Amino acid sequence: MDAAAAIAELRELSTQIESVVVAPREGAPIASSVPGDDALRMVESARALADGADQVRRDLGRDALAQLQAATPDGSVFVVVDDQRMAVATTGADPTVGLVFYDLKTLLRQLAQDDGGDDIGEGGGGGDDGAA
Repeated sequence: MDAAAAIAELRELSTQIESVVVAPREGAPIASSVPGDDALRMVESARALADGADQVRRDLGRDALAQLQAATPDGSVFVVVDDQRMAVATTGADPTVGLVFYDLKTLLRQLAQDDGGDDIGEGGGGGDDGAA
């Protein structure tokens, strides 16, 4: 399944995810549920967020970043990464955090399997509490 089809399937199944973008760890989005410029802004912002979280992780001597959540009263941003890609999603307020992480990890796993790899394990790294 290609990235666009995987995003379409995710949007059908997950009522909490409002928008989602898939991109390589570096580079432009490869598929998105939002228009091009918005998708690029989402990815660039998510990379900056992930880079900041990854620096904190390094400072604390923790394992590699696998996922993160940034929550506001109006909604959340979720980022899940594997060796090759990142999935970025937005939700409304008070999402079911573990379910959103599970859905994004499944999305990346589907894409990795289509590439012949398995970049993200079943657990995906880290708990489902949004901790990096």
